[in-house]
Amino acid sequence: MERRGVGGGRGVAAGWGRRGVRGVGRVLAVWGVGSATLAVLAALLPGFRIEAAGGDSPTQIAVTAAIGAGAFGVLSALVWPLIVRALLLVPALVLGGLVFFLNGSLLLVAMRFTPDGRGEVTPATAVVIAAVMSATSSATSTALAVRDDAAYGRRLARLAGRRRRRAGDPPLPTGPGTVFLQLDGLGHDVLCDALAARPPVMPTLAAWLGHTHTLTPWRTDWSSQTGASQLAILHGSNEDVPAFRWYEKETGQVMVCNHPSSAAELERRAVARTGSPGLLADGGASRGNLFTGGAAQSALVMSVAAQRGKLSRSRSGYFAYFSDPAHAVRTAWSFAAEVLREIGEATAARARRERPRVGRGGLYPLVRAFATVVERDVAVAAVMGDMLAGRSAVYADLVAYDEVAHHSGPHGSDARKVLRRLDRSVRLIADTARYAPRPYRFVLLSDHGQSGGETFEAAYGVGLRELVRTGCGLAPGGRRARRKGGAEARTAARAALRRSERGRRAEDAECEGPPEEPVVLASGNLGLVAFPDIEGRATLEELSRRCPDLLPTLTAHPGIGFVLVRSAERGPVVLGAGGSRELATGRVEGADPLAVFGPHAAAAVLRADAFPHTADLMVNSRYDPATGQVHAFEHQVGSHGGLGGSQSHPFLLHPVELPLPAGELAGAEAVHALFRDWLAGPCAAALPRQTVPLAAAGSPQPAVPDRRRPAGAHHAE
Repeated sequence: MERRGVGGGRGVAAGWGRRGVRGVGRVLAVWGVGSATLAVLAALLPGFRIEAAGGDSPTQIAVTAAIGAGAFGVLSALVWPLIVRALLLVPALVLGGLVFFLNGSLLLVAMRFTPDGRGEVTPATAVVIAAVMSATSSATSTALAVRDDAAYGRRLARLAGRRRRRAGDPPLPTGPGTVFLQLDGLGHDVLCDALAARPPVMPTLAAWLGHTHTLTPWRTDWSSQTGASQLAILHGSNEDVPAFRWYEKETGQVMVCNHPSSAAELERRAVARTGSPGLLADGGASRGNLFTGGAAQSALVMSVAAQRGKLSRSRSGYFAYFSDPAHAVRTAWSFAAEVLREIGEATAARARRERPRVGRGGLYPLVRAFATVVERDVAVAAVMGDMLAGRSAVYADLVAYDEVAHHSGPHGSDARKVLRRLDRSVRLIADTARYAPRPYRFVLLSDHGQSGGETFEAAYGVGLRELVRTGCGLAPGGRRARRKGGAEARTAARAALRRSERGRRAEDAECEGPPEEPVVLASGNLGLVAFPDIEGRATLEELSRRCPDLLPTLTAHPGIGFVLVRSAERGPVVLGAGGSRELATGRVEGADPLAVFGPHAAAAVLRADAFPHTADLMVNSRYDPATGQVHAFEHQVGSHGGLGGSQSHPFLLHPVELPLPAGELAGAEAVHALFRDWLAGPCAAALPRQTVPLAAAGSPQPAVPDRRRPAGAHHAE
């Protein structure tokens, strides 16, 4: 026994020795690559030299390069984290730009350590050199660490801005943690197509399906958009969220789900209604979402973006990511590439005269790049850090697909390319589970799908606002709501820059004008009409007296599917071109306007009718069941927000050991209840460290069901 102990001690010492030798070897290799890079840049760039004025021998140049690279590496390791912490009050995106200039300043300082003033560089050139040096050093370090699991784990921890747990830290619960990854806007049918392709568009998810995970569709509420779905998933209730944006008569304000002040108010109302802080209240983290879910740790979360007291905490994911200048270089390069990719794809779409199509100019390429690169990179790094810190539950929203599909279409080639990149992000997160201090299970879901089609205005030559004004006998013009493409990512970028909302009267919801004029707002293919001077909910009878042509104008239009209005005599009524339906009694006169939208449409509309802030008129666009297309009242060829098509059918990809309730999973509140049970239940209490297989090149792929949509998905219940 004693001899065995001595041998074990020698084995441990030998193991530490081997790890130490490998660590020193990696440092020397990174130093060597950095020195070579510095020497090459000195030969190529006119504003940079590392030799004496009269010239130097190759040996002296190599020594100078090694000293400069070593000094830069030491400063980056020791000084850079202090600089980032000192800039906690700088807006996050401003910091991303400052990274390059601050990194260049470190190189200027490093060049002062070269012998006899041999290192001379102009400030502008220093920025370029520092960026290249950081990128090459990071790439070399990653390549060397990949073969060493322990080193790779430490590398991931640095990437995520989190230290790994050490001996002496408080013990973690023995049960598994759960990572919820929301692939925003990805419908069940689009995911099935992506997994059924050969090779699969998303190989990681394809490898999970049928082995460790099960794919299940679920059905949204009438308001099929992130604000309603995510509020219910994270906080248990989306009561009184009739759309993405709506007018509240008692305050004269427009609520917009993704604006910081509105998101904070919606979260406050949900918490007050349910009496629960949220799904993530017990040691969880919220990343890239509209709401916190009660999590103490949050980054890129809209509901806390405007709270000064939580400024540094809500943006901690940004600072953790940019704490290594190499990350900023990589993100900047990807950002620029994404801008060029969007310009090229938009130009090609115009050249091919694709239909449907919307304009994609102006700031949209920058907005898209922010959503598909910056938000993705920061959210992924934050989730990895949460796993390495052992957090119990993490919920992250990856918005890239939704943003691109709005402008390119949900089934377009542009959107499929985004899915491939999202799959790599999921793979990176899943790989981190091997280095986490507790096992993790992964739940992937979407908050809604998207339905394609020409915009309402492009299809019929008139917008909903103009149609409403015509029905009211008003001239064109008057109050309007400004709508811009890329609304979700645009608002997130504004929050990252700490741009003001100008109160709660946000930029895409201006409501100045005479009080007797209607406020017309859009949420995908759902339109809302409110009359500010009518107290409470306007009735059918009152509107018929005031604007006798309004309802006939709307219901007779070929682009309108149905209109919800409250009748003083008949209760909530749905009107269509060929008939009506009383929701309280189910009585139908003529053709049922909800029939084409599926058997669950009446219940969804009746629930929304009871909301206190449901608009005087709720207008749902026409839906073609043969093509699955709708007409958005916004500037989008892929839309969601109302009834019709794939937008109402998101997905849930979950571990096979997690049970599902009997029957259909209907409504986002039901998803919250399911997730709450999963987090509280005893399922998978002893998961292995590696909870999911990673797709390998050339590995056989599981079969995907031939049916690309859930039962009845050609309707939009």
